Amino acid sequence: MNILFTCGGTAGHVNPAVALARLFQERQPGCRVLFVGADGGMENKLVPKEGYEIRSVTITNFHRSLAPADIAHNLGTLVNMQRSKSQARAILDEFRPDLVVGTGGYASFPVVNEAARRHIPTAVHESNAVPGLTTKALSRVVDRVMVGFEESRSHYEHPERVVVTGTPVRGDFFRCTRQEARARLGFDDDRPLLLSYWGSLGAEVMNQKMVDFIAKECYEGAPWRHIHGAGRDFPWMQEELLRRGLKLGDNGVEVREYIYDMPLVMAAADLVLCRAGASTISEITAIAKPSVLVPSPNVTANHQEKNARVLSDQGAAVLLREADCVEDTLYDQVALLMRERDRREKMSRALTAMAVPDAGEKIYETLMELVKK
Repeated sequence: MNILFTCGGTAGHVNPAVALARLFQERQPGCRVLFVGADGGMENKLVPKEGYEIRSVTITNFHRSLAPADIAHNLGTLVNMQRSKSQARAILDEFRPDLVVGTGGYASFPVVNEAARRHIPTAVHESNAVPGLTTKALSRVVDRVMVGFEESRSHYEHPERVVVTGTPVRGDFFRCTRQEARARLGFDDDRPLLLSYWGSLGAEVMNQKMVDFIAKECYEGAPWRHIHGAGRDFPWMQEELLRRGLKLGDNGVEVREYIYDMPLVMAAADLVLCRAGASTISEITAIAKPSVLVPSPNVTANHQEKNARVLSDQGAAVLLREADCVEDTLYDQVALLMRERDRREKMSRALTAMAVPDAGEKIYETLMELVKK
């Protein structure tokens, strides 16, 4: 059996595809897997690290502006669309897949579209609450559209093709209970843990606010434990905190460049402060972690705020826009939740009600039905 996964642009598109590839190879011995991404996309680094071969097509996005530079960019995108069609045809001719699955990103379009034209079984999975342009276009031609939330179904023209499967999350996130994780992290008190991060690279605007946030919690005697992932802003954050005379670590407040043991730290956390990307939303929903979500305002179609709103509308998270994080607003909201254990437990129950258990298994069954037909 040959399965082609096509994805790219963000880890939120790549991670579900990798999780599915592993599941298929466990269940189907001898199954061959090929990934297709976009030239220069981050998927070309992420996928080989997971042990899979990846090919690429030349495709770029459209800019929604009439500035001369953006018009020139869009003309180039039109040229690349034609080029990517021939590349997609060549890849399909060579690999001869029995199933083609797109999990988001511009690279998905030419490959999945050509596979559908050839009547190869096709499906797309959308991790975001609201479909992007690529998923929206492909939903008209694929056999199945798989989505993470029931609330997402209404955004598609053919609801009969939509299956609510959830989004697969790495098994590492389910291996420890909160108490087990706290013990492995060496915690020796009962203070709740706040986990904060702004994605793998960080976000300078929010990390500037986190300097004041961390300073205030230290001045107030570190009423909770706190692990913050700073990303590429770590050097200047560390320097600024030292300049303010703040020595972290012994008081239970810790700033890391990157949280390499994220599944362990998240399992131990009582509250998560983060962006609202697809991967993050999937993880906190799967393990029912209360959160304060500050969506990035710098993403296509404001999709992170739409992700966050799905959770906040159900009482499963608090949505706080970046523009509203002024003065002590962010700190006060977190401090309130850290004091209100009952409210956090209520948020956890709401997340559990929204989650789709065994999302990977449900997607596997959905895709195998297509192959068998």
